[in-house]
Amino acid sequence: MILIGIDTGGTFTDFVLWRDGEVHVHKVLSTPHAPERAILQGIAELGLDPKGLRVVHGSTVATNAVLEGKGVRTLYVTNRGFEDLLAIGRQARPDLYDLQPAPRQPPVPRELCIGTGGRLAADGTWVEPLTEADLVALRAAVERLAPEAVAINLLFSYLDDSAERALAEAIADGRFVSRSSEVLPLTGEHERGIATWINAWVGPVVAGYLDRLSDGLPGARIAVMQSSGEAVAAEQTARHAARLLLSGPAGGLAGAAFAAGADDTARRLLSFDMGGTSTDVALIDGAPRLTTSGRIAGYPVALPMVDMHTIGAGGGSIARVDAGGILLVGPESAGAHPGPACYGRGGTEPTVTDANLVLGRLDPEGFLGGRMRLDPRAAWRAVGRLAASLGLGVEETALGILRIANEHMARALRVISVQRGLDPRDFVLTSFGGAGGLHVCALAEALGMSEALVPVHAGVLSALGMLVTPSGRTLTKTRLGRLAELGDREVESALQSLANQAIAELIDEGLSAEHLGVECSLDLRYLGQSHALNLPWHSVEDAIQAFHARHEAAYGHRLDLPVELVGLRVRVRAPAPRPRLPKVVEPRGATGERSLPAYGCDAPVRVLPRAAMAGGLEIGGAAIVADAVSTTWLAPGWKARLDSVGNLVLRKSAESGMAAIGKPGNRRDVEERDPLSDAPIPR
Repeated sequence: MILIGIDTGGTFTDFVLWRDGEVHVHKVLSTPHAPERAILQGIAELGLDPKGLRVVHGSTVATNAVLEGKGVRTLYVTNRGFEDLLAIGRQARPDLYDLQPAPRQPPVPRELCIGTGGRLAADGTWVEPLTEADLVALRAAVERLAPEAVAINLLFSYLDDSAERALAEAIADGRFVSRSSEVLPLTGEHERGIATWINAWVGPVVAGYLDRLSDGLPGARIAVMQSSGEAVAAEQTARHAARLLLSGPAGGLAGAAFAAGADDTARRLLSFDMGGTSTDVALIDGAPRLTTSGRIAGYPVALPMVDMHTIGAGGGSIARVDAGGILLVGPESAGAHPGPACYGRGGTEPTVTDANLVLGRLDPEGFLGGRMRLDPRAAWRAVGRLAASLGLGVEETALGILRIANEHMARALRVISVQRGLDPRDFVLTSFGGAGGLHVCALAEALGMSEALVPVHAGVLSALGMLVTPSGRTLTKTRLGRLAELGDREVESALQSLANQAIAELIDEGLSAEHLGVECSLDLRYLGQSHALNLPWHSVEDAIQAFHARHEAAYGHRLDLPVELVGLRVRVRAPAPRPRLPKVVEPRGATGERSLPAYGCDAPVRVLPRAAMAGGLEIGGAAIVADAVSTTWLAPGWKARLDSVGNLVLRKSAESGMAAIGKPGNRRDVEERDPLSDAPIPR
């Protein structure tokens, strides 16, 4: 079987192909208006026949639809008296001391929120049964309001979903319908309602996209990465659209864990994935962590997803001067079209990529392995206009752009580590994404870290992660009760019922039940608490003891209170494909080494292909290490070598100072002149 992993980013669409035991990589510019076009273009350029191809795809369609507010017209159905539930939310202010926050539009317009019967009490008894009159009224409302999708969220539906099922059947006219008892059967009516609404709101958008992709790849088996790190068959994806919101980033974490461990070296990773539009940061200690407290576009998404922090800083982030004369970078991005000025596709705004090129940290002739030539003149013109408005030199301005972008990313890395009580120095900073290697040394120094890793195929690592992602499901369900009063058999039975649901869905995808692995865990808290900790399930007694220990480790104390079971969690996975990364070998023939001038460096810096470092060669900075999909800037005071599978291992010399940021007394004469035309840059 031929496997291909595909990650659709804001600027590039990445491909990693595994065929005949070999890994091949490819990139094409994304087509945001129709993402499937870039995918079809890349597969054609790789010369692949779709028939028999197995595709695992990280899609941004659901994420972009939510971020851009481009879902379909959706009707929200809930119990009478709770029509304003989504608009009211939790009444929590984003900024605690902002007493006059700007009003925010409710997720669903008031006219599209309707109430009905079928209300349960917290103990599962009926407060208001669902009647035939309710069903007739619902059908009339659907006919009058003409929504494309319907979200049904009744109180305590996770205890008894019969009313939600009856409402869904009453609308069975081809419209997309989401039920909260299927999407997120957990406590928390607001979080459950938001997840159900998002699932309905973007479900038809995802379904239409996948239909177009499937039509363009006849005979291919297509799966899509879920936010929790498992793949789901394309034909089931639309039903689970809300599970795709971190589809691509989840692939990146899977790829980082796979590549970092491929040479049998145990590493704890602090990762940052820097693409063209955004940067995602996360911790990987053996495996990526999951959370049910994620947020997208300000909305809480309580579905299981990889635990990461995202900011709007990427290679395409635009630099500008605000009304007060302050230099800002991002979150606006040049994207794929027109892209950074140096791409030569009509972009004129200065970006982080343009700044790197101006400072000599990118090889204009070797970008993407020489398949795409950058335009230094365009980069200098774009940054030069910004420099003129600031009254600075061009290279000084470019340096300022990078410093601001680096501080944005360093702050995000502190959020995921320092603010959780973890010391970044206990981890290896791992950079990937097309732009990550250009900033890895500066970020490591900002965090006091002395070791970093740029994985093999770093520029397409999310796509590589798709290749090693198993098919699977992560399901959760509320189950309240004092854990000590529940027997092992009762908990086992509830977990088995949830596992059977996940197994049935995977069997529908053509997987064999005998090859599926099941992991069970419990969400536990002290009686009276609001937040829970997730622990593996073995037995009631073991779970109670483990919870006390975990609570003390996390919060510094344990309480003499009963332990309460909040929810059940089951993760069912098929065996993952394990393509073996080839061992690096001695370079043969000419290495293609060159040299380029770089700002802040007394002599031209080495530019060499990553493959030229095979065989144990260790180099010191400043240097540029490039391959077909990414570039790494090795700052002065850092050394680099390849490990056995081609990961670039970076270590800071004990005697080194700060990374090269441009010394005031070491400016080149051409600082304020275009280095190609020698024309003066406007001041």
